[in-house]
Amino acid sequence: MIHITRLQEHLLLTGAEPVVAGLIGALAEVAAEISRLIARGGIGSPLGAAVGRNSDGDGQKALDVIADEAFAAILPGKGVRWLASEEREGATQIDPRGPLALAIDPLDGSSNIDVNVSIGTIFSIRPAGETPQESFLAPARNQLAAGYVIYGPQTALLVTCGAGVSHYVLEPASGEFLLVNEVVRVPPRATEFAINASNFRHWSKPVRAYIDDCLSGEAGPLGRNYNMRWIASLVAETHRILMRGGIFLYPADARPGYQHGRLRLVYECAPIAFLIEQAGGRATDGADPILSLAASGLHDRTPFVFGSAEKVARVAAYHDLPEAEISPLFGIRGLFKT
Repeated sequence: MIHITRLQEHLLLTGAEPVVAGLIGALAEVAAEISRLIARGGIGSPLGAAVGRNSDGDGQKALDVIADEAFAAILPGKGVRWLASEEREGATQIDPRGPLALAIDPLDGSSNIDVNVSIGTIFSIRPAGETPQESFLAPARNQLAAGYVIYGPQTALLVTCGAGVSHYVLEPASGEFLLVNEVVRVPPRATEFAINASNFRHWSKPVRAYIDDCLSGEAGPLGRNYNMRWIASLVAETHRILMRGGIFLYPADARPGYQHGRLRLVYECAPIAFLIEQAGGRATDGADPILSLAASGLHDRTPFVFGSAEKVARVAAYHDLPEAEISPLFGIRGLFKT
């Protein structure tokens, strides 16, 4: 049995309800087991093997299924009435009297399994309603707690229960998640942006204008030189921004299937947005706060922009500019110069 008592005790001190602290402790227990499995690099088990597609049409790897089943198996008796997972078409009832609803992406970034890049688990805890729709389709601001585990050189847990963000690291010898930073804050200024630049031709004009201005460096409207990052793992991108600041953009674009973005609101964007805002950052769909949004279905997608508050606000402002001012021929946009 993994000992998680100190983690739960600290969560209670940050204002978590006992049932919420207990559920996070249980999720951490499973995450520690998954961390050990990943650390074995697929020895005896091809973790990156393709095993089909999930209900939303995305490719599944063996570890996707293993993680989904492991998290689901630990939930009975933990106060969870409804479970919504990226790997399941609909919500699953766990405990008919449970007060909580859990939305989870059991294994984020699974395309990176075979290349040994950081992957993770994202979770969101909400009050349980009488139906899955009442539980998961309410505004994202209804979350009680949210967090992620990143399986990297260190296995870390970042979590909020609505009173700031705490950072824990898995101590391999004991199997405990130990507190390393009680108050995580997104650095307000940074010179990094993360976006998949190969899709530039498909983006809207405001997004193109913002990236053009970043690439223009010191001579451009933003007055600074920027570096670009892209990991294709939402957890890894989030962790870097929480540690170093910057901005992440996964906008809607003109490709079929991407008109409403690609990331899922309920179990990816909502929990990350809650964490980012609790750490002093900002998270939007490009214009409106993610936490003000409500999904119409469990697997709804949304554009997603998050990071240092000033940078995210700037992207929203670009969407409000007159058409002429976001033209590639317009090289000043002096209103935004820092």
